[in-house]
Amino acid sequence: MTSPAVDPAPGAPETAPTAPRPTTEKPAAAPARRITGAVWAALGIVYVVWGSTYLGIRIAVETMPPFLSAGTRFVTAGLLLAGIIAWRQGPAALKVTRRQLASAALVGLLLILGGNGLVVLAETSIPSGLAALLISVVPAWVVVLKATTGQRPSAGGLAGVLLGLAGLAVLTLPGLSGEVKVGGVLLVVVATFLWSFGSFSSARLPMPANPFTASAYEMVAGGLGGLAVGLVRGEQHGLDLTAVSGRSWVALGYLIVFGSLIAFTAYAWLLQAAPLSLVATYAYVNPVVAVALGALVLNEALTWPIVLGGAIVVGGVVLIVSTERRG
Repeated sequence: MTSPAVDPAPGAPETAPTAPRPTTEKPAAAPARRITGAVWAALGIVYVVWGSTYLGIRIAVETMPPFLSAGTRFVTAGLLLAGIIAWRQGPAALKVTRRQLASAALVGLLLILGGNGLVVLAETSIPSGLAALLISVVPAWVVVLKATTGQRPSAGGLAGVLLGLAGLAVLTLPGLSGEVKVGGVLLVVVATFLWSFGSFSSARLPMPANPFTASAYEMVAGGLGGLAVGLVRGEQHGLDLTAVSGRSWVALGYLIVFGSLIAFTAYAWLLQAAPLSLVATYAYVNPVVAVALGALVLNEALTWPIVLGGAIVVGGVVLIVSTERRG
């Protein structure tokens, strides 16, 4: 999982088109968003890179402890992002109030320690493709959480939730039949709820106005939480860095640079430059990419519960994304 962006602050990447300033001639109308080649390039990055992070996690934990590796990933990525913000926008861009810092830290713990950390732990026992398909029910959780605040879901959104739950039931069959560890499946289910709750809460807390600044603090807080949990679990005992495989180091570097920096920046820019309905398609493309890469690179088996359950979940997400709006 990757930290979700909120509407980005003006001007983070240089390549992003600047928002048009109101003129004296037409003060109100917002311009239509054009689907340019740059939009398709950024969308391709989000599709492939975020979809490949599940494979990267699976390879990293082959020889690395789960929480210590995940914590290292996000602390490093968060500090790098903070450095980029200070370089591009000045140190003042990192200034936040205590309430904003506390909110960002809480969201980071929910998203990164709870959501991503449990997925990393789960991938020590279940295939990366199955983890990605289980995670794709996140939009269904969001619809349920919205309903608890009185936001009535649309008929399509409700149908999508029901489809997602049905697909989730099918996807748990490999665990119930003993083909994979059921504990790993349950860990991912809990992770999807924590990720959804963190995403849901971030829109209702006093977060930093600059979304890149918020993400930097979220990643550092969540990463520090992951390091703390890893130490409490005793992951440092017997850890021999010389025994970590080269491919695990490469996977960790890939997750830091591509998964936590490049893909996030592309996603944040897309929120400014492309229709939300198009950007949201990553939610059902990522699992397909993850399953394909898991099968091709790690020879993960494509059993009928994974294929059928995945198709049902993706269908449910398509319904939700196409009918629900941000709340």
